[in-house]
Amino acid sequence: MHATGLNEAVRTDLEHLRPWMPWAKEEPSLERSIEMSRAGEEVWDAGTDFMYVLTAPDGSDAVIGAFGLHSRIGPGALEIGYWVAQAHNGRGLATEGARALTAAALGLPGVDRVEIHCDEANLASASVPRKLGYRLDRIDDSPVTAPSETGRKMVWITTG
Repeated sequence: MHATGLNEAVRTDLEHLRPWMPWAKEEPSLERSIEMSRAGEEVWDAGTDFMYVLTAPDGSDAVIGAFGLHSRIGPGALEIGYWVAQAHNGRGLATEGARALTAAALGLPGVDRVEIHCDEANLASASVPRKLGYRLDRIDDSPVTAPSETGRKMVWITTG
């Protein structure tokens, strides 16, 4: 479990995450991070969602980002979510992580579609599916859940 490292990473980068991540409204307590890590393990064991942490390339266990495969978009599909610590942006880490998760998702039985959702104003997040060859399927009106969101959610899709 990487609860301590995840907690430290989120607390360190809270101002970077807050504009786009609804869960980054306030600094998480270590107890909350442990709770969330346990919940992540439970959904992994249930086979519904798969959470990953990205650790520093220096070989340490320092958490510098997180990725997830989420079953929240319906049968036959998984959604990829991600964030990378600000100090590690611009190195292709989100793109490579999403590339690996796309391949893993499409390799699962019954999964034939992978989606990445992001707000229209989140240019950094939108660059990931674009680089990976996802196609922009649509832009939906969506409730604003984080301070920098416009309420227009881009839905990027790739199929296997």
